[in-house]
Amino acid sequence: MSKPTIGFIGLGLMGGNMVQNLLTRAYSVCVMDLNPDAVAACTKNGASSATSAKTLASEADIVMLCLTTSAIVEKVIYGDDGILAGIREGSTLIDFGTSIPSSTRKIGADLAAKGVGMIDAPLGRTPAHAKDGLLNIMASGDIATFEKVKPVLDEQGENVFHLGELGAGHTTKLINNFMGMTTVCAMSQAFAVAEKAGVNKQQLFDIMSTGPSNSPFMHFCKNYAVDNVSDLGFSIANANKDLGYFLKMVEDLGTESKIAEGSSANLQAAFDAGMGNGNVPEIFDYFRQLTK
Repeated sequence: MSKPTIGFIGLGLMGGNMVQNLLTRAYSVCVMDLNPDAVAACTKNGASSATSAKTLASEADIVMLCLTTSAIVEKVIYGDDGILAGIREGSTLIDFGTSIPSSTRKIGADLAAKGVGMIDAPLGRTPAHAKDGLLNIMASGDIATFEKVKPVLDEQGENVFHLGELGAGHTTKLINNFMGMTTVCAMSQAFAVAEKAGVNKQQLFDIMSTGPSNSPFMHFCKNYAVDNVSDLGFSIANANKDLGYFLKMVEDLGTESKIAEGSSANLQAAFDAGMGNGNVPEIFDYFRQLTK
């Protein structure tokens, strides 16, 4: 069987490497991004390019998005030259970004009215994994639509999960990031308090890592707070955005999360202090400077 034609919008570190993986696997890919250098890097390796989301969608069997916010996704979907204006009946849209579940379900319903399927499929792991087709993919949506695009997802991810109805993938990703970013905030402040109190941070890590608090996130935080190595490639700005989305989601569910509010407040404060481009464990620098 011939491979489906792919339209891909969003060529950041993750999206650009996902496109390179698809090209390596002999897919026909048309790309679009506001960054001309990112587009050129893909076309150099065999992709074509489009100047509007409408045109891109009209020529693709599967439209893939790897964008930064729900607001941008909605603009790309609903704009005058957007995806909804051009996408063909029978095609599928896959949103690989991290979006608000209620927005995802709204888009899915509007696409379904045009006979188009949708999968939300947020990602785990790093851009390096994306280039090698080794991502973790948290997909959800109609099972028939999922099975239709699963062969492509299998070439992009080492672990591909189907999590239920549309929006479940984004819900799971936000819960996952709430846990992870709250852990990073707590561990980073633990190291900062140890430093202020004159406790050896390496010894603190040696003790804590032998107990149930041990986790990969603890190691990422230790690498920065103790060894000054920033090796968790996820920015404070993105973490701040995701915690805001998590809080919006729990509000939509009729509940609240004081824990997430605390983590979000710390991430926002670090962002306001000009640290947004730094990797999340660098919030240690915010905590070490924090005074009452």
